[in-house]
Order: sequence, then C-alpha cells, then structure tokens
Amino acid sequence: MTPIAAGHPRILSIEDDLVLGAYVHEHLGRSGFQVTWCQNGQEGLDAARRQPFDVVLMDILLPGLDGLSVLTQLRQSHSTPVLLMSALGAEADRISGFRLGADDYLPKPFSMVELRVRIEAILRRVALDRQPTPAAAAMAAVADSLRFDDELSEVFYGEHAAGLTRSEYRLLDTLNRNGDEVLSKAFLYQHVLQRGYAAHDRSLDMHISQIRRKLKAIGYIDREVRTVWGKGYVLSAGDEM
Repeated sequence: MTPIAAGHPRILSIEDDLVLGAYVHEHLGRSGFQVTWCQNGQEGLDAARRQPFDVVLMDILLPGLDGLSVLTQLRQSHSTPVLLMSALGAEADRISGFRLGADDYLPKPFSMVELRVRIEAILRRVALDRQPTPAAAAMAAVADSLRFDDELSEVFYGEHAAGLTRSEYRLLDTLNRNGDEVLSKAFLYQHVLQRGYAAHDRSLDMHISQIRRKLKAIGYIDREVRTVWGKGYVLSAGDEM
C-alpha cells in the first residue's frame, strides 16, 4: 500500500445516494477527515487506483460497476481498508463482502457516530500494523506447521499463503499468541477490531468464518478456530476441548 502522508486521514466515499453521500461528506469533513466523494463504482475504482486513501467507504448497490465488483478489482492491486455499507440484510451479502477482502461491514441505516467509530477503529488497526517491531518479533513465528509472517500480515502452510486480510491476520495471531485460552468476543472486539462489542454486530463472526475457510483451503487441519459457546473463541486442536 502506498504510504499515507501525515495529516487529515483521507477517505474515499463511493455512494450514489445524493442525500446520504452529501451528509457523509459534510459530517466526516467537519470531523477532521479529507473526503473524496464518487457517485458510481467505476469513478470510485479509478479514484482509488489513482491516489492513496486511508479508508474506502463503499455502498454495495452502485450504478454500473457494483460495490463487490469494485472491491474485487481493487484487491488485485491495493490493500486499502474497505468498509462496505449497504441496506442489504442477507447474510450472504455480508459473507461475500468479507470473502472478497472487505475489512468491515456497516448495515444501513446507520448513525454518523457509528460510521466515525468504525473508521477510527480501522485507522487504529492500520497504525498498529505499521508500528516497527523488534528484529526478533519481526521474524516469522512458527506454531505447529503454520507460519505467521508479521511483516506481510499473512500465514503460510508450507508454500501456501492463506490470503488473510489484515483484520483476519490480527485476529488469528491474537488467538495463536494466547495458546489454549478462550478469548471472549468483548476482548477480541476491543483488542483486535479496536471497538466495543455490540450484540448485533456480526463482523467478528464473519472474520472467524473467513479464517476457517481460508485455513481449510490451504490444507491446514492441525488446529482450528473453535467456538466455545457462551465464552468466545480459541485456536486449538479438534480433540483438545
């Protein structure tokens, strides 16, 4: 990703609803963000390729090139964090977004406070990822036969990369570092997603689902992210609990 210059965070908003788009542009601008607003998918994709942004906000239902298509093409060359916004309520649409590399999903209608909190959480995660680490910590850590690469925010099984997003990597790495300890949803939201836990928020569940799918796809079965009902998640062998 192209480094972002210090100053006001740069936000790309891709939204065809003129009222909502103008409101987002005005509110985020007053909150200290530098906002570029595009009203269709192709215009937004061209803007995202042409200049660096800290976060892309994007509706799924866009005229011409829809949001998921924009995300697919953007991920071929850029790792810019993407927050999808949509009135679509079907779980399949949220899964598709995360599967294609979205970092977060915000269902419409939403408050501007909630939008700002989500953006700030993404910015904090990116800042943590960019922090320099000691040489020893920067080296790839090996657990079982799964290799964690902090620099790439990726895990490898043999020569196969899982293709994790930054959020998925931080989540799996946190579970790995805590051994067989069950980590609660509240803890993971606060320390990985950098925001408070809300019962209606399915983002963590979606990230877990994608991690499971991607580890299975590269043939890693030594351990799995397991759900401990009423408690949280743990990375463990299938017969340990």
